[in-house]
Amino acid sequence: MRIKSTMLATVAASAMTFAPMAMAAGNSANAHAHTPPTHAKAYGHYCQDQSKRHVAGEKGTPFSQCVAALKALDTGKQTNPAKACATASKKHVAGQKGTPYSDCVKAGAKLLAAKSA
Repeated sequence: MRIKSTMLATVAASAMTFAPMAMAAGNSANAHAHTPPTHAKAYGHYCQDQSKRHVAGEKGTPFSQCVAALKALDTGKQTNPAKACATASKKHVAGQKGTPYSDCVKAGAKLLAAKSA
């Protein structure tokens, strides 16, 4: 058991040492620049006002439901934001303006408007 933990520590230490060196060996001018893959979408930008807390009895968080709805809109599986956001809760949350459903529909409308522009 002691040998396994010693070997694991050695492997972890060497990985932590060599990974940054390998990255630095690449293009040093753009070492800190991060460009997302071409298939990456910024659905979270439109849903950033949604709560990331899990609600009991709901599947996922309001944020994840909004992101899933926007993905369906963007890929063409849905064309109507109201239908895409149908799984979102329509209950008011104390201290927040609107419902997760209404916020999702607004985000979907913004996505479609940006897509058509």
